Amino acid sequence: MTDDSKIKPAHRQRGAFVYVRQSTPAQVEHNRESTERQYALADRAMELGWSREQVTVVDEDLGLSGSSTDKRSGFARLIAAVAMRLVGIVLGLEVSRLARNNADWYHLLDLCAMTDTLIGDADGLYHPAWFNDRLLLGLKGTMSEAELHIIRARLEGGIRNKAARGELRRGLPTGFIWGEEDGEVLLHPDEAVRQAIHCVFERFAELGSARRVWLWLRGEGLSFPAQYNNYGNEIRWGTPTYTAIHGILTNPVYAGAYVYGKSRHERVLDEAGKIKKRSRKLPQSQWAVLIHEHHEGYIDRATYEANQARLGTNIRPRAHQPGGAVREGAALLQGIATCGHCGRKLRTQYPGRNARPGYYCAGENVVNGRGVHCLNIGGMQIDQAVADSLLEALKPAALEAALQATQQLESDHHAALAQWRMTVERVRYEAQRAERRYRAVDAENRLVARGLEAEWELRLSELEQAQTELARKRQLRPHTLSPEERQRIGALGADLKRVWAAPTTTDRDKKELLRTLLEEVIITVQRDEWRAHLTLRWRGGMISEIDVHLPRLNPARIHTDEDTVELVRRLAAHYPDGLIAGILNRQGRKTVRGERFSANQVGSLRRYRDIARFEPPAEPPKGELVTIAGAADILQVAPSTIHRWLAEGLIAGEQLTPGAPWRIRITDELRARFVEEPPEGYVAMLEATLLLGVSRQTVLQRVKRGELDAVHVIRGRRKGIRIRIIDDQPDLFTQKS
Repeated sequence: MTDDSKIKPAHRQRGAFVYVRQSTPAQVEHNRESTERQYALADRAMELGWSREQVTVVDEDLGLSGSSTDKRSGFARLIAAVAMRLVGIVLGLEVSRLARNNADWYHLLDLCAMTDTLIGDADGLYHPAWFNDRLLLGLKGTMSEAELHIIRARLEGGIRNKAARGELRRGLPTGFIWGEEDGEVLLHPDEAVRQAIHCVFERFAELGSARRVWLWLRGEGLSFPAQYNNYGNEIRWGTPTYTAIHGILTNPVYAGAYVYGKSRHERVLDEAGKIKKRSRKLPQSQWAVLIHEHHEGYIDRATYEANQARLGTNIRPRAHQPGGAVREGAALLQGIATCGHCGRKLRTQYPGRNARPGYYCAGENVVNGRGVHCLNIGGMQIDQAVADSLLEALKPAALEAALQATQQLESDHHAALAQWRMTVERVRYEAQRAERRYRAVDAENRLVARGLEAEWELRLSELEQAQTELARKRQLRPHTLSPEERQRIGALGADLKRVWAAPTTTDRDKKELLRTLLEEVIITVQRDEWRAHLTLRWRGGMISEIDVHLPRLNPARIHTDEDTVELVRRLAAHYPDGLIAGILNRQGRKTVRGERFSANQVGSLRRYRDIARFEPPAEPPKGELVTIAGAADILQVAPSTIHRWLAEGLIAGEQLTPGAPWRIRITDELRARFVEEPPEGYVAMLEATLLLGVSRQTVLQRVKRGELDAVHVIRGRRKGIRIRIIDDQPDLFTQKS
């Protein structure tokens, strides 16, 4: 900095700001020479004429990138000070220390030019308001931004090249650790962790749903590992989550693949115009690196792809595709029924009071100006016909199916026991380690010894609980089938129809069995012939057809019940159609089609039954019968107060029918109970209950019977109900004999 002539006395009257920044925490720790040079600029400021008290060092941004102003509080403080004309000169070791982004850099230049603030670096002093200086500063800012781009390109290129070789060390999912060699990925050395991961894939192969695997783990009370540090071996055990189970099933790393670039980071503008960063997942075809058979996995590639296909069918399929995960409900063909008219997947419904299953197509046809479902049919007869066909096909393999069911039960129990054995072994090791740590501590250090002793006791308690649970699980173990038991099961399996209808066979079990053999059921309804034609497409390519006869229905003509008609007749004399519809809906009344009433439907019913339409009077009726809103306006209180007095029975109201609007009769007596100031001798409700020794409800009951006087203060801090205590009636609340 040689051109000191640019410094004027006005500049020295303001402060000198020294901006210090390093891009990363590693540079702060290891590149200390640069940091010291930046701090030394404070001495340079004093050489230029500023006192020690006038020099401000801004170093809040150490370890932060200069690519943007995000999270750079120090740069924001500098900008604010410049805008307030508190700064005479800004000193930085180089332009890149101040900003790597031209937008931020030129913003600072504009403010300095408008406030007559100098900028200094290792090359000299600059006045941003002068053309030559601004041109030079702009060139330096451009070169700084270009340098940042080159650095980023080199870093990203090196990272991408290393990732393409499978040597880039990134965070690994639970169950893997990094080895000593470049790109070496190993299975976790903890056998309990490996067994837990294997259990997820084994259960999924049997259950076919990530959610069912998660529910099985929770039902067995098993804990699940989670990698606390992606670059280390620390494992924490806890309650399994659906996200963790689904992540294991969908992550290709478990199939021995090395993956890089599964997501893309983008900068977008939010609704407020602020720049936000977001991460967007990419399809597999757009992944930057995908190396199969990179390391030993828990499953092979073929199994992984089969699992993804199974998971894909478990989600809600497209309109013309059957499938979807097995869900609750009695509809046997849920997910595999297809419309024979348009090819859409049929949806399931449970209409009526008995909630019997039914199927309908989402496609609609216009009939008489209305949209009518392409297909809508009850499911009882359809499900029974398909079940009969299934049982007929299973007769040769009935015994084998029964035996496989028992073997599956035993397999599930063995898997749960294996996990609990691993849990007991892991907890025992933690208890032994806690004991060794306690015995190794110096006895004189009592604070540490007490803490280690408490940890040891906690681990022993956890070990006892795990051993108790393992013993309980062993007692619940199903015993191996004997030859006599197999014979009895064979006899039962011969009558598979009875097993199918047994109360212990759930709807989910039936659906699972059905899907193992059936791929799709195409339903075509022929209403003119009162029959439904079913096409059963079995796995393996076989096709069978069934005709199901539908019942001929002759529904009687239905009418609105007379009670509803009579109520509409009474209400029509006082209210319009829209208000009547609201009253009927609040009472839970339905139309003949089971729908809620609307103003048009009330009007149609009224015209059909020759009920006169409500005609408001030409002049408002004389009298004191008003609505709740009118009463609140007259008495100068909130409508909620009127509602509360009605509920408590302190004032009388009229209602034509439940759900109809209340009407309040305004009298002089009622007006006198709403005052602006409480009369003498009236106290608050709480004080009244304390004085009388009774509950609030008892006081209100006495007010309703006229045994106590009550008023309502409508204004001020003493607003609310007030009770008059009658001193000459000490036995008012005593029970009369």
